Amino acid sequence: MTEATKEAILEALKSVQDPDLHQDIVSLGFIKDLALCDGVAKFTLELTTPACPVKEELREQARAAALSVPGMKQVNVELSAQVKSSLPAGNQMNGEVRNVIAVTSGKGGVGKTTCAVNLALALAQTGAKVGVLDADVYGPNVPIMLGVAGQRPGGAADGKTIVPIPAHGVKVISVGNLVEDGQPVMWRGPMLHRALQQFLQDVLWEDLDYLLVDMPPGTGDAQISLSQLVPLTGAVVVTMPQEVSLTDVRRAIGMCQQVKTPVLGIIENMSGDIFGTGGGMKTAQTYETPYLGSIPLEPSVRSGGDEGLPVVIGDAKSNVAEAFRHIAGELAREISIAAQSKPTLPTLEV
Repeated sequence: MTEATKEAILEALKSVQDPDLHQDIVSLGFIKDLALCDGVAKFTLELTTPACPVKEELREQARAAALSVPGMKQVNVELSAQVKSSLPAGNQMNGEVRNVIAVTSGKGGVGKTTCAVNLALALAQTGAKVGVLDADVYGPNVPIMLGVAGQRPGGAADGKTIVPIPAHGVKVISVGNLVEDGQPVMWRGPMLHRALQQFLQDVLWEDLDYLLVDMPPGTGDAQISLSQLVPLTGAVVVTMPQEVSLTDVRRAIGMCQQVKTPVLGIIENMSGDIFGTGGGMKTAQTYETPYLGSIPLEPSVRSGGDEGLPVVIGDAKSNVAEAFRHIAGELAREISIAAQSKPTLPTLEV
């Protein structure tokens, strides 16, 4: 009987292609810790995100490919993930933040914050390290939705940095946790810019795969400031299905193009009989941007946000929670593609 070799296994694994990155898993460096003894092999398949929507399919394809090598008796494949950074070195973030994603909309009232919070939690449930930055300083609702209203962020041991608040497995910072309840925030553009700068540079984010930034509605100072302060991985645009919302979301897409921020995808929120369906997909097709999915209009989404238990936690088995998890996987896919396509900066050899 022919004896299998590691070289033969790696050659067989080259037949397995990542469907998004369009390269084989060996060339991409996904195969780690390959060990072989008497026809029994084990290795780790290290993907670009723990939220990969096709991770089980890739695992089975890799196992089958390795088993096809003559002399193989058994193959054990472990899954892991290492999220690639889309941010350049020296980006002034306080900690190793690999991807910054703006969640935005062209108008208020479309459920942007609800989407940002539930997507962050859905990503965290896969094992990703996630933070939420509430940049909607004029209407900071993230603390309420995550159940941390009234809590204050701590101070780090160095006395210079702020420690974000933990909430359901994610790290959170919001102006809503820094001002008294009911106190209005009346900041002009320069003050808003400085606040965002502090949230990015003075908050001890430490190690994050994804930092989701809940933006104010519209196309104003906050959007411009964020694009100036940090190289964004991209933006997610939230809309409702009806035409009046789609008109505003098209402005939001135009704003992203103006500030050179890729649109990672569009989410259609509150989809259903009342507001209709299909508008988000139509807009995505018009602008040739990914359509991440739709969120049905369900009372549990509203009640979960009011109670500080977002639906992906408070009603985890519901259809709407599954919709958020599906969209989180699609978003992670688009982030991986964006990070992979970032050109590697040349290094100077001395």
